Amino acid sequence: MKHISSRDNPVYKRLLRLAEGKRALNADGQAAGHQVVLEGVHLCQAWLQYMGSPELALFDAKRLEHNAEITALTQALDISLCMSFEPALMQRLSQVEHGQGVCFVVQVPAPLLPARIEHNCIWLDRVQDPGNVGTLLRTAAAAGIKHAYLSSGCASAWSPKVLRSAQGAHFVMAIHEQVDLLRLHDRLVVPLLATALDDASSLYQTSLPMNCAWLLGNEGQGVDAALLALADQRVFIPQAENVESLNVAVAAGICLFEQRRQQSTV
Repeated sequence: MKHISSRDNPVYKRLLRLAEGKRALNADGQAAGHQVVLEGVHLCQAWLQYMGSPELALFDAKRLEHNAEITALTQALDISLCMSFEPALMQRLSQVEHGQGVCFVVQVPAPLLPARIEHNCIWLDRVQDPGNVGTLLRTAAAAGIKHAYLSSGCASAWSPKVLRSAQGAHFVMAIHEQVDLLRLHDRLVVPLLATALDDASSLYQTSLPMNCAWLLGNEGQGVDAALLALADQRVFIPQAENVESLNVAVAAGICLFEQRRQQSTV
């Protein structure tokens, strides 16, 4: 296993750039393919389970000696993909205060938009908070949803905070980013359901379809008016008076699991 001990190493400089969320550069100084750094034992295990080998696996040399889970990861990989680092260098690569000493460098999947959308899915309209986006993906995956469509203006699905919040949901879903949701509506063959307060029916008094697209909007502004006008159904979640509306990720969880509950009793 190659070991890196100097912060001036060109490979380390490239990896540090990636870990900070910057695109790698090719020999011409142009942005290369979309690579990201996955950090932590759980995310790396999930990638290995669902996606296969990473492009590179990075390890804290000291943790390699004492951590059984990290050692198991090295044993599951081709040794040519593995690199060890001095602890101080590995800590600098980390985007959290107490890193776990392992990162994977991976190529971001780029699924093609389907010609027809006939599956259960979530549509995110300008959801800006990375924690919300990650929680929405994690919640959707837990509800059995395999597809997510994110408009421009959403937090990057593969940013470090979204990855940490989603806890592996990325690897069991097809995630489409920078999608024009208005144009995507032409491909939709299942109902479009939106969470809204006006002209909406109670979630618990609505017969929810087996498959639909759940339209979830910006934290402050809600769903774009043009998109909302396309909704086949609007639902609201009854709540106590004089209380602010629910967080978008919490609202999504209630809706998705109410749908799942209804369909489980059919």
